[in-house]
Amino acid sequence: MKVFSADYLDGLTVQAQANPRKRQHRNVHETYEDPCQRLFNAIEPGSYIRPHRHSIDPRDELLIAVRGLMALMTFDEQGKVTGAARFGSDKSSEDLAVGAEVPANTWHTVIALKPGCVLLEVKAGPFDPSHPKDLAPWAPDEGGPDAKQYLEQLVSLI
Repeated sequence: MKVFSADYLDGLTVQAQANPRKRQHRNVHETYEDPCQRLFNAIEPGSYIRPHRHSIDPRDELLIAVRGLMALMTFDEQGKVTGAARFGSDKSSEDLAVGAEVPANTWHTVIALKPGCVLLEVKAGPFDPSHPKDLAPWAPDEGGPDAKQYLEQLVSLI
């Protein structure tokens, strides 16, 4: 049995805060061959996850907020924002979703809106680490000179 305590999540958040990418994931599944791939992803504000889709090995992706407030952004083939859904673990807002399922082949990204965000991601396996995802050709590279400005532009649309 695996138990995911507050200490477990706190430790992951501390790692994300110390990481230059401002995020840290930890797999729950044992191997890439597992039929259900599950991981926690701690994401801090300012972390830029380049928009991507899962089309080489198409799989729907379930995203559930464990902690914090985030936004799921979706895009069309040219990079135009087609949707922005706020989701989180805060139950104080009636219109706040707790998560979303992203269909395969959908361009998307997740943005942390408050410190201490933790996301649970679930996809069908197995997982091929040589083809993790298709990066959007119209979005800046992570760590590139335009990434911060692009992220700020996305946040302004939420």
